[in-house]
Amino acid sequence: MTDLLNIAYVQPNIKWHDIDGNLAQYSAMLADTNNADLIVLPEMFATGFTNQIKGTAQTMDGPAVNWMQQTASTKNAAIMGSLLIADNDLYYNRMIIAYPDGRIDWYDKRHLFRMGCENENLSPGTEIKIFEYKGWRIRPIVCYDLRFPVWLRNVGNGYDLLVCVANWPTARHNVFEPLLRARSIENQCYTIGVNRVGTDGLDIEYSGGSVVIDIYGNVASRLPECKTGVGYATISLNKLNAFREKFPAILDADDFSINT
Repeated sequence: MTDLLNIAYVQPNIKWHDIDGNLAQYSAMLADTNNADLIVLPEMFATGFTNQIKGTAQTMDGPAVNWMQQTASTKNAAIMGSLLIADNDLYYNRMIIAYPDGRIDWYDKRHLFRMGCENENLSPGTEIKIFEYKGWRIRPIVCYDLRFPVWLRNVGNGYDLLVCVANWPTARHNVFEPLLRARSIENQCYTIGVNRVGTDGLDIEYSGGSVVIDIYGNVASRLPECKTGVGYATISLNKLNAFREKFPAILDADDFSINT
């Protein structure tokens, strides 16, 4: 088990539908992240948030996933982010983790953003996934998932870190951080929210506001709004476990089940 986990989180201006250009951009932005244990990229980091499947959907052996694996190996760090993925004639907004040893795992976005017609083009995930890395249990979610606390309920303290990757528009920017803080407080966990900046090919604007929230719901690290950059934070598993022992709210939690 690793007590301290060093996080690097990336807030880019995603180049619209330019996979090669985006991968080159991330390689440059990550040049100095040699001490990170976990690197987090935003939602659909290779294309921007798009429903145009033809020419943009990746496969699990495509260039973006291969780049993640190569970067994880080079940096000796796990790397997370979501991609538009084609798999068995279906399409997913898939959050992938690439481990330094070459392994990959993934979570398919459960709540598809109907206001952006995502539900008309992609298939929803049905599994709650927990990624395990260096003794940490990491719960991955994608953007709109953040609004659904039942889906994210930390049953039995089953995860330690909630990671939300997003393309969260400026029009709804004011609710992004409050939702992240709420999920951290109610689940007694650390929470990371990673967003993009700039304007996409649909003229939708994004302000960033990528942030790391501690176990008390306080901001531990934040990137400036409307600017690209890489943020850093160090989080402690020992501190989290001590807090849960001192304030064991989980013992009074309600039982429930989720029908997927």
